[in-house]
Amino acid sequence: MRITKNIRLDEYDYRSNGYYFITICTNYRRPYLIGEKKNVVAQFIEQIPIKTKGVKLDYYEIMSTHIHKILILESSELKLGEIVRRFKARTKRVFGFSLWQPNYYEHVIRNDMALSKIREYIRNNPEIEKIEFKQFYDKDKQIQPHK
Repeated sequence: MRITKNIRLDEYDYRSNGYYFITICTNYRRPYLIGEKKNVVAQFIEQIPIKTKGVKLDYYEIMSTHIHKILILESSELKLGEIVRRFKARTKRVFGFSLWQPNYYEHVIRNDMALSKIREYIRNNPEIEKIEFKQFYDKDKQIQPHK
């Protein structure tokens, strides 16, 4: 039996308005996300705002073994975990097997400087494994979703 560690913030409402940085890794970090699979996964990522009321896509990158994306929740009907679960389920139905590890990593983006630096990180360093989020925050100001 596979045990999945809960890495979510206690008492945090993951339906709250704001920006969320998400990393989803392929199962056993296998390089599934190449060629046509990469294109199909990109289409599914781009459909998230269409299929999920209250969710916008800010930015994403697809690497062979993982994806990074920034989602914006504004009065979302679904919690972040359910949005990710539905995305994973749709790809599983199309490909006939689970592309993804059971969990995912998320980070609640708290200010504009962090948002900018995380976008830069995604764009320029897609294969770096470790992120030190402390470097993204000088002041802890909450950002508001763009209208």
